[in-house]
Amino acid sequence: MSRYFINLFLFLGLVPIIAQQEPIDLQPKDTVVYEQPYGIRVGIDLSRPIVSSFQDNYTGFEIVGDYRLTQKLYLAAELGNENKTRIEELGGIDVPNDAELYDFTTSGSYLKLGVDYNTYENWYGMNNSIFVGGRFAISSFSQTVDSFRFYESNSYWSRDQFAPGSTEAQEFSGRSQSWIEFVFGTKVELFANIYLGGSIRLGFLFSDPNVEPFPNLFIPGFNKVTEGSKFGVGYNYSISYLIPLYKKTKKPEEVEEQETEE
Repeated sequence: MSRYFINLFLFLGLVPIIAQQEPIDLQPKDTVVYEQPYGIRVGIDLSRPIVSSFQDNYTGFEIVGDYRLTQKLYLAAELGNENKTRIEELGGIDVPNDAELYDFTTSGSYLKLGVDYNTYENWYGMNNSIFVGGRFAISSFSQTVDSFRFYESNSYWSRDQFAPGSTEAQEFSGRSQSWIEFVFGTKVELFANIYLGGSIRLGFLFSDPNVEPFPNLFIPGFNKVTEGSKFGVGYNYSISYLIPLYKKTKKPEEVEEQETEE
């Protein structure tokens, strides 16, 4: 019986010694795991239908989409169609009243493919983004000159008169242009899987838009072409819905506090 008590006392005495050999971690461990959705986000550009409803000379529609590859990187694409009629007028000292030089209609479709990189550090559980990206874009379209008149700037007599041109429509079909775009934008999750976005685009044409006999003054997807320049500016405002395909877990980043001794 005494041997039993002696062994028990020895065991109880060894327990604190063994326990003290294990390091004591006083830092709390965050075991919460957040599952982030990965999938396809599809929507439409809101600006084009709105402009179409207020302007008789314009109709347009664009589908937007992206696919999440990693925590920060997205594949992105836009597919659209635009039809716009423009009237060019001349006014100034020599011509007292605005006079129509020509009017034309551009109609065609475009496709943009590229990537977006999210630079925004979300709070834990958020899926908003402030992104930069790039696109390769191509547009196929036709230009139709509805009417035009000639204006001679060196004319001394009848400076406010225009030489007759043509009122018969001339179509220049089968045209195409390609360009690259630098994109800066944002997407905010309004409700579960529903996002409101906006972006500004700076495009640069690969080829000269001044083709004969009529230049490409408007390119679907690129916007207005400025004379003597290959640069163009565009924008879009989108609403989209995320179709979740799967989820990946992400643990919160561990914050290490370093204490400095003075």
